[in-house]
Amino acid sequence: MTSAVLTGDIGGTKTILCLVDACSSRSPETARVQRLLHEEIFASLDFPDLVPMVQKFLHCAAALLGHAPSLEKACFGIAGPVVDNASELTNLGWSLSAGRLSRELGIARVRLINDFTAVGYGIAALSAADCVTLQAGVTDPQAPRALIGAGTGLGEGFLAPLPDGGFRVFPSEGSHADFAPRSHREVQLLDYLREQHQITRVSAERVISGRGITAIYQFLRAQAPEQESPALADRYHLWEQQIGTAEKTVDLAAEISGAALAGTDYLCMQTMNLFIEAYGAEAGNLCLKLLPDGGLYVAGGIAPKILPLLQAGAFMQAFRDKGRMSSRMAKIPVYVVMNSRVGLMGAALCADGPESSGL
Repeated sequence: MTSAVLTGDIGGTKTILCLVDACSSRSPETARVQRLLHEEIFASLDFPDLVPMVQKFLHCAAALLGHAPSLEKACFGIAGPVVDNASELTNLGWSLSAGRLSRELGIARVRLINDFTAVGYGIAALSAADCVTLQAGVTDPQAPRALIGAGTGLGEGFLAPLPDGGFRVFPSEGSHADFAPRSHREVQLLDYLREQHQITRVSAERVISGRGITAIYQFLRAQAPEQESPALADRYHLWEQQIGTAEKTVDLAAEISGAALAGTDYLCMQTMNLFIEAYGAEAGNLCLKLLPDGGLYVAGGIAPKILPLLQAGAFMQAFRDKGRMSSRMAKIPVYVVMNSRVGLMGAALCADGPESSGL
């Protein structure tokens, strides 16, 4: 009977469940080449709780493998805060606790961690081929590493080195710090977001995220509606009609970034330029506070999809544009994480806890 570890990436829209060989969770080296037994993606809203989803997943896995796997442990990355091994997923109406999941699923050891914490531990399992270098810098293996990643939201954190050569990951709520405009246009964007949302302050996450791409596009089209192309106008109006509905057929942020990558839409290109400059500046702000000479890792779902735009120069220019500290910023290695499984690898390593996984 196969001894396995169950890992998951639980989000408000979709959940990825993954079954890997138990040996895959014993060290960063084994996690790097983990043997995948079964994986499925579920629509989170289709289930009232995680338990029936996992039960369905394990039933399918048993049918495919020809036998029920022996589950030693499980670890789930949650898109939200985790306190005392429990989490409230308000977008789903789920209330999860490791104790309840352990009892109802019959798994001796269950662990819940923040999804970006899982990404942080997964960094230790990455190979050189999993990353693209934006700035070589001067690497200090004994120094902290920083982590930032835009997707649906914006995640930030850091890895602190341990005496045994491993790392401990610390999450952060840095994405909720104030958005700091650096140009007249960004000041206008700040004012636009304040007015649109009737708020007094704007967080970095409102700009540097998938919804941030959409917000920037809305801001620019409001300034110059004549610059919107007919193709994007059609997609925008369809997206607008679907706001608040269960069925959505348009991912506006993906449409905008795709048109910018293709170089076919001026307003989309301007949107992504502003987004990338803000992203680079915020990454630089994080690094000013941490001095992560072990490297900055740009993770999240957006970065791999827009890699050519990140490599074009505006991201790193904004990253280094820190006045008297600009030369210091040029020393920090900067990498884009291309491996979409980094969070699942980190969850596998955390299934026994960081101490026992050698991190």
